Amino acid sequence: MATEESVQVTRYKYSVAWSAEDDEYLATVAEFPSLSWLAESQATALSGMLGLVRSAVADLSRAGEEVPSPFATRVYSGNIRLRVSPQKHRDLTIKASEQGVSFNRYLNELL
Repeated sequence: MATEESVQVTRYKYSVAWSAEDDEYLATVAEFPSLSWLAESQATALSGMLGLVRSAVADLSRAGEEVPSPFATRVYSGNIRLRVSPQKHRDLTIKASEQGVSFNRYLNELL
């Protein structure tokens, strides 16, 4: 998490798509899944979303709450821990063996 000063709202993951249901363009941002903005054009939808995110970041900062860091600037370890049933683990291990690859490589190929 970051503070308002360290977050540049333009680094968040934005998306603008046509919403047939709303008959307008719908802008969203991945780091704030509860926020959205509707507008008649893509540019206006994105512009409105940027303003809304700026306001949300300012409000969170004023309230002393955590501000999400942009996905693009987060550090990822490359490690994923996943719990599966013992039967699933066995089945995957067998399939990896049948393919002649390591368990880790087999899972990477599935992903």
